[in-house]
Amino acid sequence: MAKPKVAFYWCASCGGCEEAVVDLAENILDVVAAVDIVFWPVALDFKREDVEAMGDGEIDVCFINGAVRLSEQEEMVKLLRRKSKLVIAFGSCSHLGGIPGLANLYSRQEILERAYKEVPSLEGNGVYPQTRVKVEEGELKLPEFYDQVYALNQIIDVDYYLPGCPPTPQLLLNAVQAVLKGELPPKGTVLAPDKALCEECDRNETKPEKLLIKDVKRVWEVEIDPEKCFLAQGIICLGPATRSGCGALCINGNMPCTGCFGPTSRVKDQGAKALSAIASIVDYNEEVDIQQIMEKIVDPAGTFYRYSLPASMLQKKRLTPQPEENRKN
Repeated sequence: MAKPKVAFYWCASCGGCEEAVVDLAENILDVVAAVDIVFWPVALDFKREDVEAMGDGEIDVCFINGAVRLSEQEEMVKLLRRKSKLVIAFGSCSHLGGIPGLANLYSRQEILERAYKEVPSLEGNGVYPQTRVKVEEGELKLPEFYDQVYALNQIIDVDYYLPGCPPTPQLLLNAVQAVLKGELPPKGTVLAPDKALCEECDRNETKPEKLLIKDVKRVWEVEIDPEKCFLAQGIICLGPATRSGCGALCINGNMPCTGCFGPTSRVKDQGAKALSAIASIVDYNEEVDIQQIMEKIVDPAGTFYRYSLPASMLQKKRLTPQPEENRKN
């Protein structure tokens, strides 16, 4: 009996999801023995033409990590979608847009100006990269840099989602085993528990019955009590707005949750949910006092939408319309 064919692909991300595969440790041997990896360009010598040569639906499951920012990434995920029976959005960036999605707070032009003209370390003439340039040998081409970062399901149909930055090796192993056994849940399911992290956090017992705060502190400003609820200490924690399943790794490292597992199925906008949770415990009624405490949240967008901006109701900063050639078709 032929082994299931599995593919992995990496779009706009840091590579941590690829590390999660390696972090399977000895379990990776069982996975490799059970499947036929037919495309994994970051680890093995596969080319685009290898995928193009496959029949439609020939790949049983494709794990795609990273957001979509470039025309090449859009082309590849559409190709892999056509060639795959199942596509799993693997990690925060493909699931919700991730850290790269914070670039949606800026226009394409602003990003290019910063990268190629304004950075203090830049030496050169500040020439922007061109999608096409003619040289003696012919025409060189680069992928188009879109004016927006997209979550994977904004570009192609996605069957399942593996959340996390990165997903834990155990969640990945569970997903692979579910595929091999044919025991996958309904299409569209996020393959992690559908409850808030607070519900399984050991510190939840230390939370006062009526939690109220009069100050917000950043983690470097206070000696954090390793057993007490972060919110009770005035430290912003996104546990109330974030799906569980991560093993509370950050919490166990005495750091607050930053929201990488995304929202539960009952939440439409993770950032709005988190902001609402914080606003509900601020123990002030006067506008001036509320404004003062909110100003201590130095980067609201990066705090509440760190991983989810492209998938949120906001999606991106509303900007002056760009020239047609600067926008994604």
